[in-house]
Amino acid sequence: MSEWITAFAPASIGNVGVGFDMLGLALEEAGDRVLARRTAGEGVTVKEVRGLDGELHPFLSTNADENTASIAAQALWDVHGDGGVELKVYKGVPLQSGMGSSAASAVAATVAVNALLTSPLAVEALLPFALEGEKYASGGMHTDNVAPSLFGGLIFSPEVLLPEIIRMPAPSGVSAVLLHPDLQVNTAHARRSLPRSVAMKLWLEQQGLMAGFIHACNTNDIELIGKTLRDVVVEPHRKGNVACFDEVTAAAVKSGALGSTLSGSGPSIFALCKSGDARNIASAMEQACRAEGIGCQSWVSSMDAPGAHVEA
Repeated sequence: MSEWITAFAPASIGNVGVGFDMLGLALEEAGDRVLARRTAGEGVTVKEVRGLDGELHPFLSTNADENTASIAAQALWDVHGDGGVELKVYKGVPLQSGMGSSAASAVAATVAVNALLTSPLAVEALLPFALEGEKYASGGMHTDNVAPSLFGGLIFSPEVLLPEIIRMPAPSGVSAVLLHPDLQVNTAHARRSLPRSVAMKLWLEQQGLMAGFIHACNTNDIELIGKTLRDVVVEPHRKGNVACFDEVTAAAVKSGALGSTLSGSGPSIFALCKSGDARNIASAMEQACRAEGIGCQSWVSSMDAPGAHVEA
């Protein structure tokens, strides 16, 4: 058996409010780690999965056909590997949190296993393999968590352009605050609850908001970010799953946030803000959440957080 290689993949903010299934933002600090090593066997196996407390995870399977990490790793190994691979998965992202938990595992495993190859692939070539793991978890090829977790920063990756992704400039002086309430929302269930059709008026409004937001990021127009960071299509159908949503987003805006809405399908809630206001806004969001009797934790991140990488 070879030595273990460890890869870290960050959590992420899916949709970034205005870009359903198209925009994603990597987060600093929070993330998953996957350890990989070659074995004498064949295929990919999972030795163990451990949770945030360091104990064996009570819910995630070590069956290689039922774990996003091993499914992604196997997809890569089937094409480019030989022999066997063993994985250890260390979950740093809560499950069903709206923080790209399944994507982080899939990406970390893909990056770790890639490092075992005799000729590792360029990071740009890893996206399709990581997406195989995410497809198992969410039921579709949604890149808004996988792409930022893999590449870092703010990523625009609509399905129509895949495998091409667009790395957007991070507006200077703007940070992200993410609050995770002690709640869970199943992504697949949340997707099924969305309407099958959208009124043309709403669709045009959301398209305008997304285009304006992308332009604001490209031109570093902080005022325009504040005007466009709104979700008029998806948020109304999902916010009811998060008991503290109205209170937390109101607290964020009252404390100076440019805007605040769900991260992915929730329950996590994010805000974009001027960097100097980030800590105060995080504190206000936490206080609002706890006032509703719900425990929580928060993170503050730049908008150009690094993507997945092998740790020394």
